Amino acid sequence: MTTVLRRVSAKALPDLRRDPVSLATVDATRPIVTDVAERGESALRYHAERFGDIAEGAPLVIARPELDAALAALPAADRALLERTAARIRAFAEAQRGALGDVTVAIPGGRAGHTVAPVERAGCYAPGGRFPLPSSVLMTAVTARAAGVELVWVASPKPTAMTLAAAAVAGADALLACGGAQAIAALAYGAGPVPACDVIVGPGNRYVTAAKQIVSGRVRIDMLAGPSELVVLADHTADADVVAADLLGQAEHDPDAVPVLVTTDAGLAERVNDALVRQLATLPTAETARAAVENGFCVVALDLDEAVRVCDQLAPEHLEVMTANADTLAGRLRHYGGLFVGAGAAEVFGDYGAGPNHVLPTGGTARLSGGLSVFDFLRVRTWLAIDDAAGAAGLVADAADLARHEGLEAHARAALARHRGVEES
Repeated sequence: MTTVLRRVSAKALPDLRRDPVSLATVDATRPIVTDVAERGESALRYHAERFGDIAEGAPLVIARPELDAALAALPAADRALLERTAARIRAFAEAQRGALGDVTVAIPGGRAGHTVAPVERAGCYAPGGRFPLPSSVLMTAVTARAAGVELVWVASPKPTAMTLAAAAVAGADALLACGGAQAIAALAYGAGPVPACDVIVGPGNRYVTAAKQIVSGRVRIDMLAGPSELVVLADHTADADVVAADLLGQAEHDPDAVPVLVTTDAGLAERVNDALVRQLATLPTAETARAAVENGFCVVALDLDEAVRVCDQLAPEHLEVMTANADTLAGRLRHYGGLFVGAGAAEVFGDYGAGPNHVLPTGGTARLSGGLSVFDFLRVRTWLAIDDAAGAAGLVADAADLARHEGLEAHARAALARHRGVEES
């Protein structure tokens, strides 16, 4: 038997935590970002043509009427597919938006609170390299619109008809037909007709990720995502062919992807290995998937308690639970980007628009962050109002006292100026 998924013990568990991009990649990317920031549209065009995103002299920007035309030209079945998928993503995102509202609380002498408001401009990146990903257009741009963003731009290199149509369905204002660091820089700094955005989201290759790291702080970014990860937590009840199919579904993304099986059943591990061998033999993307499977591994845990600990230590991008009583076990898991509960909840349903977003944290960062959502496009802004000066006397005194403890006398005097009746001590 050929072993394609190596075994590791729970004690020798590889660490999925890693820097999203190397310093060498950041160093190679920075000159491109700087060039676009300084020279704008001419630099954007230069790099787009240099890297083969567009032909010499071809348009950089595809305007909304052209996106609509691409949608109108699609076969009816393809258009309906995009619209159904967008509707599910939108419904989930709108429910998220409804979960966060304005707040008002009483404070001494007045009121304080917060309001929730969207950013004005969002840039949504969708990869177009190894595979065009119209699904990422929907995931990012539909979510931005659900948050209430006024101006939504998509960037994607060599966009296909489905990508252009997806941008139209998502409600994008225009599409920048280039990718890489030059696209991220254009969305961050502005370049000709491309607006400087407030938020940039979406997955991409290492140069896209490096560029997002460079411009973060100037703009908000969603995350620095690396290669895709899937952990399948399974017991003796799992179907080995289904487990293998799901592992390969992630493996075909990228030769650097990491598919992992965590199981309490050594027999299942053997059956999954056999199924991987069979399925790879007929998989069109086998070359990529096989390389990724070599990155992956299998852990045979002593029991479900150890299996849960392993999964939490890995904190993967995607985590499937294929066990008896999957609902109960899922409640014990703490660290993951997206959780898929039960054998029927295929991770690919998350990829292709069941509702929750497919842009998720990788490299163990699920311990500290979540996936893309409407919250990435919203600002929680606080406010303060004092209506009753007498009622605020205690607040005034405390503010002045704390200011003086910090050696900031002007702060203390500014507080006291609001309430002359408070004695200076």
